[in-house]
Amino acid sequence: MTAAEAADTLAQRLPQAGFSRTDFRGEISLTLDPSHLVEACRLCRDELGFDFLLDISSVDHLGEELRWEVVYELYSLTHKTHLRLKCRLPEEEPVIATLTGLWATADWHEREVYDMMGIRFDGHPDLRRILMWEGYPFYPLRKDFPLAGKSSEVHEVAFSEPAPLAGGPFVSPAAASQVGREPRAR
Repeated sequence: MTAAEAADTLAQRLPQAGFSRTDFRGEISLTLDPSHLVEACRLCRDELGFDFLLDISSVDHLGEELRWEVVYELYSLTHKTHLRLKCRLPEEEPVIATLTGLWATADWHEREVYDMMGIRFDGHPDLRRILMWEGYPFYPLRKDFPLAGKSSEVHEVAFSEPAPLAGGPFVSPAAASQVGREPRAR
């Protein structure tokens, strides 16, 4: 089974999911209604042979009505086929169902997305921070999180002042201050 055949099967079997398809550079991405995610993934795993959840990631579309996008990378070891599923979520209360009941590896992937972006996974057995410390009030991969960092009130746990940036691909060395080096400042 190819990714195109899998995409066609999903669209036929779950028309209520409202799939929209993107073909780009030989890869197929399907965007669907988040309320049908578990049903679509169960069909992918049980009937279409996508037995491996490679990754779960997220995208911040700051300024758009559906700000958050959760991206699922599925792979079939049998058919050597890759399929990408995407769900868009509103800015307020970004919540989507967990896939930990289908793939055990979803556990840590979902925790990382929660920790870095603040997207919650309904039904997750242990949704807590995995990279940042418990009690940290911010989500560092959001586009509105400043590159200069934010001060922390948890002195005994971590740094209390923002860490200085030493450069990098998104920092302009010509700017005099960290605020001036923000990509949004240009």
